[in-house]
Amino acid sequence: MSVIQNLWLCCPRTQPLLFKILPRIYVSLSPRGSTIWCHSMSHATKVSSFPDGVEQVVDNNALGVPKVEILKQKMELLGINLDNSCLPGQYHNLFCPKCKGGKLKERSLSFHIIPDCEFAMWRCFRAKCGWAGRVFAKDSNLHGYGQMTEESLGLEPLGPKLIAYFKERQISEKTLSRNAVRQMSESKEIIAFTYKQNGLLVGCKFRTMEKRFWQVKGTEKMLYGIDEINHASEVIIVEGEIDKLSLEEAGFQNCVSVPGGAPGKVSKDLPPIEKDTAYQYLWNCKEYFDKVVRIILATDNDPPGRALADELAKRLGQERCWQVHWPKKDDTNCFKDANEVLKYMGADTLKRIVENAEPYTIAH
Repeated sequence: MSVIQNLWLCCPRTQPLLFKILPRIYVSLSPRGSTIWCHSMSHATKVSSFPDGVEQVVDNNALGVPKVEILKQKMELLGINLDNSCLPGQYHNLFCPKCKGGKLKERSLSFHIIPDCEFAMWRCFRAKCGWAGRVFAKDSNLHGYGQMTEESLGLEPLGPKLIAYFKERQISEKTLSRNAVRQMSESKEIIAFTYKQNGLLVGCKFRTMEKRFWQVKGTEKMLYGIDEINHASEVIIVEGEIDKLSLEEAGFQNCVSVPGGAPGKVSKDLPPIEKDTAYQYLWNCKEYFDKVVRIILATDNDPPGRALADELAKRLGQERCWQVHWPKKDDTNCFKDANEVLKYMGADTLKRIVENAEPYTIAH
């Protein structure tokens, strides 16, 4: 290909035309680089550049074929071969064709086809790989494909009202900035907790001040603050993003939060990993916990919170789990969580409570 042709392909105004001119295009990026390879049915073209760490496929010849089959065909182009056991709505742990699972040959690739089969997404949760992306069943132009960004989600820095909201809960602007807590630009009262892995935005969870929650479609199933424990031998797990921020105010940065709520009760038996969808965020982050020696469970002090602690201990190994006991608020009630302790008793007390965690005992 000539230099002029390469320059034409690199131009932002002309890149979308590729998807109209070529009958079939496969766009692939190295997770650490910024090079794009565009493959048509008869040739390959090297193009630069596109957001880091994203893989995309567009297929204009997929008319009349069930969407799930279209997605599987496109995944084959990426080296991910799916059998009939890979069903929509479930998470599957597969071998990553990029890193081959590392030395341990782990099934480190989390793969998911959303229930309506509109798209599939995947991410390798080996810290040294991180290959990730999405493919769509329907035809589309280049617009809308690529790495999730704060701009694409309509986020902006926190305004005075939400800063005051967090200040009342003893969360400083420094901690909010460090954790990239944002707000929706179209609604100044909606908090956005950005989920990142290896510094890349992989999801976002929204919260109103009235405690209504929802997530961006396509958000990865992973722990909030996962980059904090990349090299940690001791990890603290809490039940909410604000509790994670509260632990940081007490001096603990080796803390992560579960992305969803607590269960209503403890399950009798653990399901196979591929069917353990409620705790997929743990299996997706398995490599991070493989090297952890001590896990402190600081979930909420209520029945769902205690059930969550039991479920986590069963999956992570009770022998390395410790439990925080929240102190009494008065003669009949105890503090509920980390933020409540921070708010009413201060950072030093919260730090001391966490440091006094005791070996975990699963309730029977």
